[in-house]
Amino acid sequence: MIRHEYIDQYIRNTIKRETGILKELEQYAMEHGVPIIQPEVARMLSVIIRIHKPEKVLEVGTAIGYSAITIAGVLGEKGLIDTVEISEEKAILANDNIYRAGLKHRINIIVGDAADVLKCLDKNYDMIFMDAAKGQYPDLLPECLRMLNSGGVLISDNILFKGLTAKEQVKRKNRTISNRLKQYLSELCNHPDLETSIIPIGDGVSISYKK
Repeated sequence: MIRHEYIDQYIRNTIKRETGILKELEQYAMEHGVPIIQPEVARMLSVIIRIHKPEKVLEVGTAIGYSAITIAGVLGEKGLIDTVEISEEKAILANDNIYRAGLKHRINIIVGDAADVLKCLDKNYDMIFMDAAKGQYPDLLPECLRMLNSGGVLISDNILFKGLTAKEQVKRKNRTISNRLKQYLSELCNHPDLETSIIPIGDGVSISYKK
């Protein structure tokens, strides 16, 4: 959390929370230490998708399928998701969860390192959700922008890294990731084709609109 804990708790007690398989996956993630998007970020994603109405979505970082299921659940009838996951073990688990959610026809899992996979993708997307290894974000940005349609939206999670991205002095063990995220945010905010907002919810989220 990057704000006062009581504010986070109030938000989570106030917003509509997930049910069914998403609630199951939240519990699984908590018990097994699997990082998934936080409840307030999930709710924000759902609202943005309902407003933006994307048909083709790319997710970078599948984990157990929680965010892909969240996104697919509010996509229109033509909505499709490609999601990239480096761990074969997690991809298998995500595939099972997606099947149980009845969304196998909407979500396609690609197993591999995003740095390699994205270079090989020859597609265009209306929305991209970046939720991979934080240190990779600057390297993945050019390929994401290549595939993102004009009028498309790039949403990036965990960009404030427990608040360390905003600090001047960071301990050595976190310094590389912190610096990489600073670089990433600078590129987003200064790119001539993007309009970017940084929102301090969850672990920090940026929303970029491609002109």
